[in-house]
Amino acid sequence: MFIQTESTPNPATLKFLPGQNVLEVGTADFPTEDAAEVSPLAKRIFSTGGVNGVFFGIDFVTVTKADDVEWDHIKPGVLGAIMEHYQSGQPVMAEDHAPSSGHADHEGEDSEIVNQIKELLDTRVRPAVAQDGGDITFHGFDRGVVYLHMQGACAGCPSSTLTLKMGIENLLRHYIPEVVEVRPVAA
Repeated sequence: MFIQTESTPNPATLKFLPGQNVLEVGTADFPTEDAAEVSPLAKRIFSTGGVNGVFFGIDFVTVTKADDVEWDHIKPGVLGAIMEHYQSGQPVMAEDHAPSSGHADHEGEDSEIVNQIKELLDTRVRPAVAQDGGDITFHGFDRGVVYLHMQGACAGCPSSTLTLKMGIENLLRHYIPEVVEVRPVAA
């Protein structure tokens, strides 16, 4: 098994490409070691030490390191953990924990606008940020303000504010006049 690695715009996060599907659909975010209890693969990666977060996409794993460690020190352990996991035959996720589409549900009078927002996110934004090892999902819409949740390499990325304001906000405002602002939300 050959696992490729790619840098991301977030220097604390690396993208690992195992050459096969990680998830069949959706994404899975593990911002803490406790959250990783539902994933044998995420638990194995956290156990290598120096890891602050793990995120799964369809065909990639992103790992966020602790501030006080260098990639040269933990990258071999993470590569080994991913390789061992796939050789073990264990599932990526526990059977009773399916990955999510990521978007929060929204009911009410704005549902048509929210559906347009989700469609633009799914077709224009999410594929681009997946290339960088992250994901951006809909969290809410209130009086013209779109709230988005940033995951994987996007969480804590120095350029995430620029991506939100100059990229996503401009895109949504262009296609959906009711959108006046985009704001991030914490996990």
